Amino acid sequence: MPVVERYRCRPEIPDFTCSDRLTGPNVFFRFGPQVVCYGQSARGGSASAHDEHLYDAFGDIQRSKTAIQLPFDARQVADNLRYERYISRSGWQAWVQDSWIRDIYYRLRPMFPVSFRKHLQRVYLQDWDSIRFPGWPVDRTVDMLVEKLLVLTMQTLQTDRLPFIWFWPEGYAAAAILTHDVETTAGRDFCDRLMDIDDAFGIKASFQVVPEKRYTVPASYLQNIRDRGFEVNVQGLNHDGNLFRNREIFLKKAHQINRYAEEYNAQGFRSPVLYRNTDWFQDLNFSYDMSVPNVARLEAQRGGCCTVMPYFLPGGITELPLTTTEDYTLFNVLRDYSTGLWKQQMDIILESHGLMTFLIHPDYVTTGPAQDACKALLAEIDRFRSDRGVWLTLPREVDCWWRQRNAMNLVPAGKKWEIEGPGSDRARVAYAVLDGDRLVYEVDSPHSPNDPQ
Repeated sequence: MPVVERYRCRPEIPDFTCSDRLTGPNVFFRFGPQVVCYGQSARGGSASAHDEHLYDAFGDIQRSKTAIQLPFDARQVADNLRYERYISRSGWQAWVQDSWIRDIYYRLRPMFPVSFRKHLQRVYLQDWDSIRFPGWPVDRTVDMLVEKLLVLTMQTLQTDRLPFIWFWPEGYAAAAILTHDVETTAGRDFCDRLMDIDDAFGIKASFQVVPEKRYTVPASYLQNIRDRGFEVNVQGLNHDGNLFRNREIFLKKAHQINRYAEEYNAQGFRSPVLYRNTDWFQDLNFSYDMSVPNVARLEAQRGGCCTVMPYFLPGGITELPLTTTEDYTLFNVLRDYSTGLWKQQMDIILESHGLMTFLIHPDYVTTGPAQDACKALLAEIDRFRSDRGVWLTLPREVDCWWRQRNAMNLVPAGKKWEIEGPGSDRARVAYAVLDGDRLVYEVDSPHSPNDPQ
């Protein structure tokens, strides 16, 4: 049940059932004015999320004391959005992705300077600001859907206060991770200096390394990253842009990637260029993945998972979605060297108590305005940690916590509540409180910005 999975609340809450048998195709519809859904609907819908007259399923809810009947399957809708099953491959961009042009581009890409490459990408992405779904600059559709379901649950139970396990350890308001994808020899050689810059702000990050063809990966290079308290992960196999083009080829490459995962002792994965197929990640031997953008208007593969929370992919890999705009896109597609967009995204994610994931390439911040923007972002991340109660940590720690939290249980202890399970000493009891039709949260012993990190 999406409510129990997200909130880790007591399972003795009303069931969400479907009021009718679902047999038709997946369609777009609404659940209230702000939530766009995609799934089978007992009352119809549209093939396009852009339809201004989408059917609103909220008006067809039926309630009893033991169940809430919806004209759709809430789990199916949440999974369709998080796994990007709503994407329709059409238009000239889809033709480019499936044609010989893509193969030629990725063969020549290492020889293209950024000054040339960015012009091609701007042409390819020129319609990005006309896309209406997922929403920009952060999409919370899945989160808002489950929040509305929790409101319905509480109204049905006739309670204005419901306990659950807080999202983050020690009562932190949100979480943040910094990641560095290493694309070229120049980027690899700048990693030591980038770690100096990170360390100047007291921040540790993960480095995603391309195992083959792009550059050599000496054992001493990887060990230096680990010795300095940073994390090593795998970034594809050879960065050719074709990892997910063909199932048979993917399985062969997955075997090689898994070998590098073991060799590097890497727990995390990111796909080059953020190409992805969420159903195939289960063939990779990683604990977590970081390849799915929250909203992918400015990526080669469009879509987005529509949530700012970690979630589990088919097969059990934890997905830590990329919830902010990557540096290359900001600098070279949007032509913006300020932190304005990043700050806007950070504020939205913090208000949603979600995960802020940042992607800075060592290849593109070696000098000049790009490096200045990188340092300004790090200063802002540090301020969110010190002043706004954000848990700044490594990706592997977020993965570990999310798995532990998923296995915890909320149990009564007299008139109070306790949390059971490994890691529960770091967990906090929280309460969802109804303020009209709106949710607010209260946390027992919330993390104070003045507490030691």
